Amino acid sequence: MILEILDTAGTEQFTAMRELYMKSGQGFLLVFSITSRSSLHELNELREQLVNLKDDPEVPIVLVGNKSDLEEDRQVSRAAAFAVSQQWGNVPYYETSARRRANVNEVFVDVCRQIIQVNEDRLKALEELRRKRRYGGHGDGGGGGDWDERDEARPRRRKGKRRRTTPCTIL
Repeated sequence: MILEILDTAGTEQFTAMRELYMKSGQGFLLVFSITSRSSLHELNELREQLVNLKDDPEVPIVLVGNKSDLEEDRQVSRAAAFAVSQQWGNVPYYETSARRRANVNEVFVDVCRQIIQVNEDRLKALEELRRKRRYGGHGDGGGGGDWDERDEARPRRRKGKRRRTTPCTIL
């Protein structure tokens, strides 16, 4: 798996490309400054756009409150940020400090863990579908279909070109 990190920095110049990043991305860090209420409120719209584009309310997301080293300038309480994470379906919430490198690695590990879990769940669902097709609709192998042991020994051939793995994209 390739990890590709794209930082849009929330600036207007990247809005045209943001939709492309959202469509191709598999996991997302939504980062706001704890010293700015408006930066947290802007993430609500961004998350809605992301969920709509992905057509998946459970897309891997981590909510990140940055600048935790500026506690004296805090405008967003931990409770308020945690409430947003709960509204978004219990997405993980971390407070980080880029200056102190606090919790920076943890947010990336968490979003990667979520991406891996989603991919494993999809693979299991695909394997279950293949198993049902192989056994004529019976996922337990109990009758139906004309399968025998020789089918397992036959090499499976892919049709068409081999697909490249999709890189993980984090906004």
